[in-house]
Amino acid sequence: MSVDVLLGLQWGDEGKGKIVDVLAPEYDVVARFQGGPNAGHTLEFEGIKHVLHTIPSGIFRADSINVVGNGVVIDPVTLRKEIEALLGMNVPVSKRLFISRKANLILPTHRLLDAASEALKGVDKIGSTLRGIGPTYMDKTGRNGLRVGDIESDAFTSRYEKLKLKHLELLRSMNYGTEALEALEKDFFTAIDYLRQLNLVDSEHLMNKFIQSKRSVLAEGAQGSLLDIDFGSYPFVTSSNTITAGACTGLGVAPRHINKVYGIFKAYCTRVGSGPFPTELNDATGEAIRKSGNEFGATTGRPRRCGWLDLPALRYAIMINGVTDLTMTKPDVLSDFDDIYVCTHYEINGERIDYMPYDIVHTPVTPVYKKLPGWKCDLTGIEREDQFPLPLAGYIAWLEEQLQVPVSIVSVGPNRKQTIIRKK
Repeated sequence: MSVDVLLGLQWGDEGKGKIVDVLAPEYDVVARFQGGPNAGHTLEFEGIKHVLHTIPSGIFRADSINVVGNGVVIDPVTLRKEIEALLGMNVPVSKRLFISRKANLILPTHRLLDAASEALKGVDKIGSTLRGIGPTYMDKTGRNGLRVGDIESDAFTSRYEKLKLKHLELLRSMNYGTEALEALEKDFFTAIDYLRQLNLVDSEHLMNKFIQSKRSVLAEGAQGSLLDIDFGSYPFVTSSNTITAGACTGLGVAPRHINKVYGIFKAYCTRVGSGPFPTELNDATGEAIRKSGNEFGATTGRPRRCGWLDLPALRYAIMINGVTDLTMTKPDVLSDFDDIYVCTHYEINGERIDYMPYDIVHTPVTPVYKKLPGWKCDLTGIEREDQFPLPLAGYIAWLEEQLQVPVSIVSVGPNRKQTIIRKK
């Protein structure tokens, strides 16, 4: 059996959690392959809204096995709170959740280092969520990190103290206070004891056993493709590989096992934090999209920057991911607009291009727009494709022509029932 991948094609917040929840019944296993608690995957069903930060979005499905892979970084405190919230909803987490021993741990000092680094950057700050993600990945690649499997060792505390001392030296050199550390450590070690009771596994072996035994697997990405450490709008990116290739390294599965790639995009664009955003709308239109779409971060609560759909960026994300099926979310947010605009090209240094170039951070980019008719009706009650208003059907058909990939799923609201499957 092969592995299908589901990921975001923009700057995150595309609606991945909901679509994983919708597709999960078709899969035996849902596996998260990168990122950390800076991600917030929102699911809504039975009148209740759920936000997951570390645990895969298949956890609510009764027959689903959920794996947190080696490419993820884990904050034990956040994970414990997340599990306890699920247990309060009678979700049998112990039967459904497995955690890789090779996943790196976010330490209390990682959070302090994250805050110190952002403070030093001043106006050039990245827009970090301050969850310690970047410093944890730095320790991972620097071969200093502590991993989940280390908590099973009698030497864990001494290893922790050794890395902590290194971090404290860095914090002193950055002139950043550590008054909060004692309280953070108390919660951390309580959560470490809790983590020891969970299903800790050699996930690369487990994943390949699933594949060999013909179990169907859905790999779930976090953040978005344009935040990829290699291919995103560097340096305003996250610290992991958010693209399809990251599913291989983040789960320990070979590229030959990858089959379908579901790419998710909003009918418009959003971004949280700093960084380039060619189609951003710093006007009443952008504010109207933000208000209608409730565009505030699921993890941080920060208001998202909003703008029109960007085809050069979307084509780029489709290319580097090998997307086979597209999912469009939130066309319902645009229901009040008479006209819809889509960026088809960039103008850079007097040249018109239809692709994302090396540098959009320091080089001024002017978006070139195409105007399309709006649908001017409420989409949230639609249950079938044949109920789409003609302008929406035309919008989707035009996007398929431009992108050369089918739009297989359209989401018209936050609830799992507000999902139209167009093509199998």
